[in-house]
Amino acid sequence: MQKLLICISILFATTAYAQERDSILSLEEYLGYVKHYHPVVKQAHLLTTEGEAKLLKSRGAFDPKLSVDYNRKKFKGTEYYDKLNTTFKIPTWYGVELSAKYENTEGTYLNPEYNTPEDGLYSAGVSVNLAQGLLTNKRMATLKQAKLYTKQAEAKRQLLVNEFLYEAIATYFNWLKNYQAKQVYADYVINAQNRLENVKTSYFAGEYPAVDTLEASINYKSRVLDYEKSKIGYLKSTLEVSNYLWLENNVPLEIRDSIVPDVETINVIDVVLNSSILNSTDELIENHPKLQELQTKEDILTVDRNLKKNNLLPIVNLEYNFLSSDYEQLDSFSTADYKSGLKVVFPLFLRKERGDLALSNMKLQDIAYDITVTKVTLKNKIEGTIQEIASYGIQYDLLQDLVFDYKNIVRSEERKFSLGEGSLFLVNYREAKLIETQLKQIDSEYQLFTKKSDLLRVLNTL
Repeated sequence: MQKLLICISILFATTAYAQERDSILSLEEYLGYVKHYHPVVKQAHLLTTEGEAKLLKSRGAFDPKLSVDYNRKKFKGTEYYDKLNTTFKIPTWYGVELSAKYENTEGTYLNPEYNTPEDGLYSAGVSVNLAQGLLTNKRMATLKQAKLYTKQAEAKRQLLVNEFLYEAIATYFNWLKNYQAKQVYADYVINAQNRLENVKTSYFAGEYPAVDTLEASINYKSRVLDYEKSKIGYLKSTLEVSNYLWLENNVPLEIRDSIVPDVETINVIDVVLNSSILNSTDELIENHPKLQELQTKEDILTVDRNLKKNNLLPIVNLEYNFLSSDYEQLDSFSTADYKSGLKVVFPLFLRKERGDLALSNMKLQDIAYDITVTKVTLKNKIEGTIQEIASYGIQYDLLQDLVFDYKNIVRSEERKFSLGEGSLFLVNYREAKLIETQLKQIDSEYQLFTKKSDLLRVLNTL
């Protein structure tokens, strides 16, 4: 019978342990929910989608265009004119545009220069910008900038998601800190309550004076008060963590009372956050999305500056079209039948163009300063955070040893008090120092976690 009871006890203990393990929300699971389902993360992906849409829009400037222009006028039985103009144009990357046209016009009062053969007039030709607009123009610059905007949007998305994940991780660490503090106070409430019952029993047995029961009662009430305060902090942090937990279809989750953080996070945090640090941070800094965003912005301004420099050139547009009345015979197009034109425009002082170029140069200089400052700032932040991580790691180890030593002192004082050699005041004092040290250890662990995530936040690798 006794063996059966032992087996049942082990079974219940194992089941309870399994249930307790199932109720733990680890940092890795928590981040999985945040990354996959949170609306803010999904919203950040719209930045790249928007950039791709703008790129598609800018490419539309190079789409071939077909236009039809038809006009007719008839009054009191007289056909004044009947004009049909059809044009097909193909823009190219450089300042060259290919075109094919068909014209068919007739009418009593038609301007003679618009007269065409009976079957209409066909033309095929080219329009070239010989100076301004040949190597670069507004259409080309817009497409180049759109490609760069897409790259810039990706860098912004990485920065936004990284910052959001940092806030989510910091919220989890705060939840873990408050949970550990609550557990500490809960344990010492039980200790204080047991001590109070023991002191009362000993008092009625004539072993302890009445003042010991008063001191034990005061200690118990103080522990209950601290525990109630810690419950409030834990409740608030639990609700904050719930803000980051969502399911598919934008369904928010709420953490139940049975769900607790993983107190063994310190053993897995480097694996979960992948916080291994290279000996040299120069490569990490060069590939940082913040720098990539600034460098892309510099490239965009460079494209704009080149366009402004091109605007200093005169406008020289040359157009040449071969003419024929028979489109089926390609050899009918000859240099003898043509239509050509030349347009030249040149501002005398170029004050607007020179002003635009000066502003572009100043913007480029400004962004160059930003890039230099950002590199130095990132490097200093990284080095400073690495040193803080090392310091908090040492503090955590020292406090762990102090907690172990204080526990031994408290047990020693409790044995002495039970033998009638010590005092309840000294037991309570030692225990208060133990609680204070445990809370310091929890806080140092929290600071260590925070600094590790700070480093990954600066490196933008979350």
